[in-house]
Amino acid sequence: MVYFRQMLDHSSSAYSYLLGEYASHQAVLIDPVMQHLDLYLSVLREKNLELVLVLETHVHADHVTAADLLRKITGAQVAIGQHCNAPCADIQLCGGEILTFGEESIDVLSTPGHTTGSLSYLWQDRLFTGDALLIGGCGRTDFQGGDAGTLYDSITHKIWPLADETLIYPGHDYHQHYVSSVAQERQGNPRFLGKSRDEFIVLMNNLDLPAPRLIHQAVPANRQCGKGLQHAA
Repeated sequence: MVYFRQMLDHSSSAYSYLLGEYASHQAVLIDPVMQHLDLYLSVLREKNLELVLVLETHVHADHVTAADLLRKITGAQVAIGQHCNAPCADIQLCGGEILTFGEESIDVLSTPGHTTGSLSYLWQDRLFTGDALLIGGCGRTDFQGGDAGTLYDSITHKIWPLADETLIYPGHDYHQHYVSSVAQERQGNPRFLGKSRDEFIVLMNNLDLPAPRLIHQAVPANRQCGKGLQHAA
């Protein structure tokens, strides 16, 4: 039996995901947010799970990760994309790896474009896309080495070929959506629907979005896995 929980940080509209296997009592946490450290630890205790891996989809610009504090408290290893410029992580991933916890496995997909080191994680029938692919949208491409053409290639070459019924769990949602599917996004995501690669690049390069409010604090902190920062309840 496995355990799965999706958790939302309302201040940043960021999702975290806890995956657990009861037989081994091992668990994995994807994209933890500093402010919810107590929640993660409480759920782990309640479900009698030992955290063995903290996975980051990328270096976040709108919240600070709880990765380092979780590592110190639980002994879990932290993993992130090797192109994220985050030497704090125990495991540097490039895509193509298979991570394990108990008898469960997670396939690592390299999906750059939102940032140079963005990754997605495939577990069973669920794909955790970070900010690469959102429900009805996608991550911006105007900082941290983002590139619209690269993101288009990541989505169309790595995600669209997956099974239609593969569930999409994004790193963010701003409209109270919780889950989608590859088929739903492939057939109806307005950022990609009916657009060539060149048209997508023009669209993304003209979004003119304001910078994330915490970018100057969050990015340097997250390149250190949140190390040295104190938990604020």
